[in-house]
Amino acid sequence: MKKYNPTSAGRRGMTVIEYKKKLSSTDNRPHKPLTKGKSSTGGRNSQGRTTMWYRGNGNKRAYREIDFKFNKKDIPAKIETIEYDPYRTGFVALVLYADGERRYILVPQYMKVGDTFVVSETAKIEVGNRLPLSKIPVGTFVYAVELKPGRGAAIARAAGIHAEVVAQDNDYTQVRLPSTEIRKIIGTAWASIGEVSNEENHLVSIGKAGRARHMGLRPKTRGTAKNAVDHPYGGGEGVQPRGHKRARTAQGRPTGKGQKTRRPKKWSNSMIVSRRKLGKRMTSSK
Repeated sequence: MKKYNPTSAGRRGMTVIEYKKKLSSTDNRPHKPLTKGKSSTGGRNSQGRTTMWYRGNGNKRAYREIDFKFNKKDIPAKIETIEYDPYRTGFVALVLYADGERRYILVPQYMKVGDTFVVSETAKIEVGNRLPLSKIPVGTFVYAVELKPGRGAAIARAAGIHAEVVAQDNDYTQVRLPSTEIRKIIGTAWASIGEVSNEENHLVSIGKAGRARHMGLRPKTRGTAKNAVDHPYGGGEGVQPRGHKRARTAQGRPTGKGQKTRRPKKWSNSMIVSRRKLGKRMTSSK
């Protein structure tokens, strides 16, 4: 991490990741055949109405097409470059398969340019290799985990994140997720060995409003400062208390602060072995 001298209020406490040191040995220009343009919605739906608040502006970004399905099995692949991806927190790698095809993947920690991996049911338990969950030993850290076979990686894809295999239960594998929830996943779903790269991402302090605007983040308005029609906390003369026993979102639904927010009749409730710990954020490594 790089820290700046407090030459201004914005620079005081600002931290950045030194990408030049982490990506210095690679070409940072994206592989053009695997990129495309992507317009920003600004948080608006097809009717032009705002459905996600506080989004807008931001720098123009090229979208890298990431392979989350890993459907090239039993073909070794070699990492050619490790690159920054503006659409995700972890680094991505351009890999060259033995048959000549190139793809982008989410790269794990400790892998570097020149390293190889393989997607195979008989692969070794080594960082980067991808196997069915039923073939992965208990205690192994995994990332890019599928929920349903063939649908592609859905869990543990953020920077520095991993899930942990904690038990093999007949046709299912029990996995501890980054939220500390333990859930059953069918053993024929696939997962990659290791942890997602760029583990320092959670230490970044944006520092100033202008940097957030470049990231496409607009200023947030406190609920209590809004009108009553716009937020459950709104209205009143001067500063008012929340007025509700439980914290709510603008739509009136319960939000964090140690509350249960999961729907009581969600279809996947039967797959939950142990609910996540509420309140203070926990990680599976603790």
